[in-house]
Amino acid sequence: MPPIADHRSSPWSVFLIFLRLGLTSFGGPIAHLGYFREAFVIQRQWLSERSYAELVALCQFLPGPASSQVGIALGLSRAGYSGAVAAWAGFTLPSAIALILLALGLAHYGGALPNGALHGLKVVAVAVVAQAVWGMARSLCRDALRVGLMLIAAAVVLLAPSAWAQVGVMIAAGVAGLLLFKPETRAEADALPIAISRRTGALSLVLFVLLLMGLPMLAGWVPNPTLALVDAFYRTGALVFGGGHVVLPLLQAEVVPSQWVSNDVFLAGYGATQAVPGPLFTFAAFLGASMSHAPSGWLGGVIALLAIFAPSFLLIFGALPFWASLRKSPRTQAALAGVNAAVVGLLLAALYQPVWTSAIYNGYDLVLALLALVALMVWKLPPWLVVIGCGLLGAALL
Repeated sequence: MPPIADHRSSPWSVFLIFLRLGLTSFGGPIAHLGYFREAFVIQRQWLSERSYAELVALCQFLPGPASSQVGIALGLSRAGYSGAVAAWAGFTLPSAIALILLALGLAHYGGALPNGALHGLKVVAVAVVAQAVWGMARSLCRDALRVGLMLIAAAVVLLAPSAWAQVGVMIAAGVAGLLLFKPETRAEADALPIAISRRTGALSLVLFVLLLMGLPMLAGWVPNPTLALVDAFYRTGALVFGGGHVVLPLLQAEVVPSQWVSNDVFLAGYGATQAVPGPLFTFAAFLGASMSHAPSGWLGGVIALLAIFAPSFLLIFGALPFWASLRKSPRTQAALAGVNAAVVGLLLAALYQPVWTSAIYNGYDLVLALLALVALMVWKLPPWLVVIGCGLLGAALL
């Protein structure tokens, strides 16, 4: 079929299509990719099945939120750079606005809520993360070597709980994968129907690295809370491999030890994030609005949201021109296998600390967590319904 770029759309029409998805796409990143396939491959035929699979493969290879990056690339293909922004805004704003409003409500009226309701939100986070660990382990840790890498990664992060330790684990896992894994043979796929020059791609990647390296140094030289906020959330968005759930340990390491956000508020917000549609990365908007120092409220939420998604734009713009050749490299595939196993280890560590240790105190908590897990994995209830149910049961029982 002809390239997508031959069939242009206005940024406004792209925004409206993605806004509809942003209001209705419950279920997490995998579900989002299913909604996108139905909307853009089956219904609108913006691209072929194989082209869509190739685009998903690219976004799963990159750090950051895969579903949001697929949306950015689709918007880019239909309406250029303004289309990329329109697609992101439509898909992201509904959940971001809802979570900022929740943060403001907790800040002003949190005392009026039953303690059990907030605790119920923390307990449901246990079930959500456990489901993510199980699903990712089945997909990414299919043999003893990968399981070993997963367990080593989890042990290192639990014994050295810092954001830089997590980054080091992922780099070491990539090197281990390069040395230990034999890449799988992949069939040829259609070329991605998006044209970006290699010059533009290279400039985007350079800017991505400059911000990643420069913001921490600048934040150290200039003690400014806004700059520190931008640095923390940009760095998190740039280093999260494995999708939205993996953002949990990195964000927790940034905002809780520094006392920007209390651990109780952090986990309550993470649980509530499961009840809204759209990308899990909008949890950043909740945290930015919940800050104990300025900027907070609406300004803090918007700054945190833009900072955590900025790497996604730069990486998509930077990777698209080079992906066709890079994906064919056996060395790239082997390194990625190691990184993916370590990502599951990071999430396993997060399941214990801070999620389990901050939510499961007694038998009632454990029963509620198991009930939520069964509701998600066996009964296949929608996550938003499970979250609301746990909040109500928490208010009644805990």
